[in-house]
Amino acid sequence: MSTVAVVVTYNRAELLAACLDGLAAQTRPLEAIVVIDNASTDGSGDVARAHPIGADVHTLQTNLGGAGGFSAGLAWALEHHDPDWIWLMDDDTIPRPGAHGALIDAADAHPRDLAVLSSTAVWTDGRVHPMNRSRVRMGSNAVERGDAAAVDSHPIRTASFVAILLSADHCRRAGLPYADYFIWGDDTEYSGRLLRQGRGIQVHDSIVEHRTVAFASWQTDPGPRFYYDVRNKLWVYLASGSFRWWERLVYLGSAAAGWAGTIRRSGDRRTLLGHAWRGLRHGLLRRPAPTTRVLAGQGEVSSAVARVEAGR
Repeated sequence: MSTVAVVVTYNRAELLAACLDGLAAQTRPLEAIVVIDNASTDGSGDVARAHPIGADVHTLQTNLGGAGGFSAGLAWALEHHDPDWIWLMDDDTIPRPGAHGALIDAADAHPRDLAVLSSTAVWTDGRVHPMNRSRVRMGSNAVERGDAAAVDSHPIRTASFVAILLSADHCRRAGLPYADYFIWGDDTEYSGRLLRQGRGIQVHDSIVEHRTVAFASWQTDPGPRFYYDVRNKLWVYLASGSFRWWERLVYLGSAAAGWAGTIRRSGDRRTLLGHAWRGLRHGLLRRPAPTTRVLAGQGEVSSAVARVEAGR
């Protein structure tokens, strides 16, 4: 079974080098590594090209955010490497040597056809990172929980692109993540899309270190990015088909409570409310542009995106 890793980077050359070092150190080797450089200005693309791991590096013409980068990387991996599995991760994700092997071992031993396997993301001090907790699958039955427990995991409903292993077959049927999300929520929508009918688990022994600046969740004061959080969650829970009606009610209610808490704790509520209001308007009145349109003008990457989307 072959795995291709996809890493999206933007102006974090030092962290990207550490990420590639971690991929090179995997006890179960990867078939290939694709790096999507989101028009970095700090030489991140050159760092990737010079790394001895021999990554397949593509620099986009403009910064299209994590959502655009992952859509581009997923399409390129599917079209040009034809893997069985695709392991998506951020450039500040440092996988421990056994992380990939633990995912594949769990997939091999699990009795079901799995669409998604999530690694366990920890911060630099070893605590589970609050930003990257996979959402536990509500309503999973005893058989599903038992099958997951047998491979030291638990059933999930969504997972983060910080470190997520995707079945290439399921991705081909589902198409690509929505590039127009730019940042935040694209992984919730896409993993939710794959797991509406498919099955997924979080593997406890697959450990990656997410080297964010602080130990914090999305509810910590996000500044201008709050716009994307509000807009994209509305897109996810109101406009996408990733969730059933009762899931939408539960998850959107949880999101609204989180927004209220973020605003309440903010030191600049007036500004944050402005970002929230703009996100609310655009989330309700607009819809994501087609990914082929967002990723147009990127040369061969655009062609790969168009072929994957046409074949869904």
